[in-house]
Amino acid sequence: MRNEVIVVLDGDREYRVDTQALTPVSSDEGRRWLDQQFVSLDCEPLRATGKVLLADKLVVVAREAQNRTKLFDNEDWRNTYAVAAQAVLSKPLIRVDVPAMSISY
Repeated sequence: MRNEVIVVLDGDREYRVDTQALTPVSSDEGRRWLDQQFVSLDCEPLRATGKVLLADKLVVVAREAQNRTKLFDNEDWRNTYAVAAQAVLSKPLIRVDVPAMSISY
């Protein structure tokens, strides 16, 4: 089975992380890390209600991580993002499409 997280940042920038050899984390650890990134990157909720779904959080964190600090260029951060994404969504193959603001698995 393929274990991979793909993050599309724009038309010519795509990051692929093969998570097979990475140490998985629990769903709670993934959520905690994602919440910390959401706050530290000053992310804004996508929905007017203020409700933040996990999928929304993954997209917004990816967008802000690249726009503000180019975090996807850091392999350790990128790997942690991928492991956290798999932990919170419980899916082995995830595609985060930032321009489309969507996630597919």
